[in-house]
Amino acid sequence: MSNPIKNLTKKEWLLWTGSLLIITVSNILSGDISFLTLITAWIGVTSLIFAAKGNVWAQILMIVFSILYGIISYRFRYWGEMVTYLGMTLPMAVWSTVTWIKNPSKSGNEVAIQRLTKKHIAGIVFFGAIITAVFYYILRALDTPNIVISTISIATSFIAAALTMLRSSYYALGYASNDIALIILWVLASIEDPIYITVAVNFVIFFFNDMYGFISWKKREKTQN
Repeated sequence: MSNPIKNLTKKEWLLWTGSLLIITVSNILSGDISFLTLITAWIGVTSLIFAAKGNVWAQILMIVFSILYGIISYRFRYWGEMVTYLGMTLPMAVWSTVTWIKNPSKSGNEVAIQRLTKKHIAGIVFFGAIITAVFYYILRALDTPNIVISTISIATSFIAAALTMLRSSYYALGYASNDIALIILWVLASIEDPIYITVAVNFVIFFFNDMYGFISWKKREKTQN
């Protein structure tokens, strides 16, 4: 539970502030600023920066992000996103918070990185398939827009959340895959209402932050081992 800000490098400060600036400017240029979308994006990108450091505050912020993003999704009737983040990502972020606190690295400033086993991979594939199938039928019953992309988003969200809980370096690739699905999803939404293009831009920024997180974790994984 150390202060994540004081351990940021110059590169991370540049990535963080640059991401916040791009997100803010894109919201302003949209001509119709949604403060809920803006605040949600700020929290989301900050969570990703802290996650790259392996700091547990990332998971605490993810809990807040899940709630706010669920509200945004509700407004556009993206039931899949709403149910996924409130019903799956949020509780798994709570679980990850507990897991990360219980498994600090030797330095105590970051979470101990765990290597995936065959058992872990089998569990992710098995439960991921079940959850994706169940959510697909729920989304179809709710007449969810762009149901195929929404279903892909559910699958990638589960994989990312599970890898985060397992303290794997590959969690960031899971979220990067989810970012791609969400970029497509919100671009489609913006065709009906241009205000949502800012959400798509936010996830483009999230994608680059997640890729940085993967690189950062792989470097620390070598150091911890």
